[in-house]
Amino acid sequence: MADTQTVETEPDKQPKSVRVVLLALMITMMLAMLDNMIVGTAMPTIVGELGGLEHLSWVVTAYTLATAAATPVWGKLGDMFGRKTTFMTSIVIFLIGSALSGMAQDMGQLIGFRAVQGLGAGGLMVGVMAIIGDLIPPRERGKYQGMMAGVMAIAMIGGPLVGGTITDNWGWRWAFYINLPLGVVSLGLISAVLHLPKKRAKAGIDYLGVILLTVGITSIVLVTTWGGSQYAWTSARIMELIGIGVAALIGFVFWQTKAAEPVVPLHIFRSRNFTLMSIIGFITGFVMFGATLYLPLYQQSVQGASATNSGLLLLPMLGAMLVTSMVAGRVTTNTGRYKLFPVVGSVLMIVGLYLLSTMDTGTTRFTSGVFMAVVGLGMGCLMQITMLVAQNSVEMKDMGVASSSTTLFRTLGSSFGVAIMGALFNNRVQHVMAERAGALGSKITEKSASLDAKSLAKLPAVAREAYQHAVSAGVHSAFLLGSVVAIVALIAAVFVKEVALRGTGPKSEGSTEDAPVQPTVVEAV
Repeated sequence: MADTQTVETEPDKQPKSVRVVLLALMITMMLAMLDNMIVGTAMPTIVGELGGLEHLSWVVTAYTLATAAATPVWGKLGDMFGRKTTFMTSIVIFLIGSALSGMAQDMGQLIGFRAVQGLGAGGLMVGVMAIIGDLIPPRERGKYQGMMAGVMAIAMIGGPLVGGTITDNWGWRWAFYINLPLGVVSLGLISAVLHLPKKRAKAGIDYLGVILLTVGITSIVLVTTWGGSQYAWTSARIMELIGIGVAALIGFVFWQTKAAEPVVPLHIFRSRNFTLMSIIGFITGFVMFGATLYLPLYQQSVQGASATNSGLLLLPMLGAMLVTSMVAGRVTTNTGRYKLFPVVGSVLMIVGLYLLSTMDTGTTRFTSGVFMAVVGLGMGCLMQITMLVAQNSVEMKDMGVASSSTTLFRTLGSSFGVAIMGALFNNRVQHVMAERAGALGSKITEKSASLDAKSLAKLPAVAREAYQHAVSAGVHSAFLLGSVVAIVALIAAVFVKEVALRGTGPKSEGSTEDAPVQPTVVEAV
């Protein structure tokens, strides 16, 4: 175990340059969120120059796999060896991967370098959340929720626009090189103004735990990525991956009870609030990424929006999310109360998703915008509160693994959401196309249920109308599923126990569970 010596510090004692540190953290958070969206826009150009169309999906999959697998490891390393050094190391690895990706000469190199980039990316978001957890007491943290939600909204809206502009004017390699100046600025600011206690852990890294968790997460992500697209859900390959994943995760859980310094200490799940926040985070990831994937598709295919405008048409959802997140943060800071937000957020998410499931070929942009705003209001109540409550439910020494576990559950939720909603959407589109356009409809959607604007414009009028009805039916099924799944988040939210946030003064009367009032931990050198 780590040789630690605890010293008391004032709960409100923060570095004078905390705002500069937060600026650096927000830049890093932007790097983590923008990357995939910018690269996604550049992919057609990349394939045109490097070739390797058959390996196209691996450019994203390699990055996603590496990010998911590295996330819990970075969190634990920060707890063991110090947050600042670990965070800066993850940024450097991310920047090296970005530079190498920009210099790639073929698709194989690009995939490999994207994996390197993903390894670094796994520590970016975790590092941001854990450092904020170290610097700012939970009661005060709500003030900064609006900043984090704002960065998220800017990344979602601006990513495709920035990616298209960079690719058209500078070339696709700058979709990767753009990370370098931003990353260097972030590194410089963090190095100069971030001051955290140094740590040294006597126990070694839990290599077996890292391997088992990596195998388990990789198998899960591959199942959700390949299932229903490259392989049938019942195929031998998918069944093998499921078996390997389940075996690895069972082995991982068993080993964590034996390891001297476990990657994910299982005792954090004894906290009811932490476990419930992990569930809510998983559901939020499931819903959010499904919504951001299929709403633009509906807007382009059925409502006739351009690719650029479909991104801007998400503004009602993202704007509502930003405003609600800021309000939730302020209320939490001023009152110390937060249980209302997961409950209300879950209800709004259920209602909003159900309303989105009612959209058809006659739904106006204004109506769909109102429906999206309802979903955004729900997400704004949930996105940052889940991390805040999860961090408040563990001791300071476990801040890194709490942040990484919550981030991992949200990432896995997004993988499952995209896979399951995607399978349902594709199946429904193909069924309706065959029903309305016969053999022609089946042929059109044989390779993919998602057609781009050029392909859609080339279709005969009858087939185009059939496809619009098919997409509406697919969206109905996907969002109806999302509303049903969101009920799980509501059930979890109801059982959240409102515990006083650290830095609030006296605890709520009769509340002892999940309320570790912990001094700052300074490791003895």
